[in-house]
Formats: sequence, structure tokens, C-alpha cells
Amino acid sequence: MSLLTKRTTIYMEQELHQALRMKSAETNRSISELINQMVREQLREDAEDLQAFRDRADEPVMSYETLLQDLQAHGKL
Repeated sequence: MSLLTKRTTIYMEQELHQALRMKSAETNRSISELINQMVREQLREDAEDLQAFRDRADEPVMSYETLLQDLQAHGKL
């Protein structure tokens, strides 16, 4: 574990804690390591989603009804 750590308390469902304990034993990694990895992955996904929104911000907006009409007109519905 890194010297630059922050201790925190979380409350989780019993089943989740049991699953983490089992995964920890199977992978020889601490529960803290597993949770840190999961949080990093989730934050990375969020960052990718936000970037995708920024990349598409200048795209034209189409109403749902217009989208359905376009799909029907092109034989996709």
C-alpha cells in the first residue's frame, strides 16, 4: 500500500463484502486494492463519457420524432 493513503469508512451490503473478500483471497490482493482499482476504472469511464459529450457538443440536434421519421424513411424501422 502506498504511503500516500487516506483512510475511509464505507458501509456496504453483506453480499458485496463477502464477494470482495472472496475475490481478495483468490487474487492475493487486498480489499483496498480491489476497491481502489474499481473506483479508478469507474472514474476513467466517466472521464471518457464526458469527453465524448464534449466531442459531440457541436453536432446538430435532432428531435426524437425526427429521428424516428428518418429511420422509417431509410427503412431501418
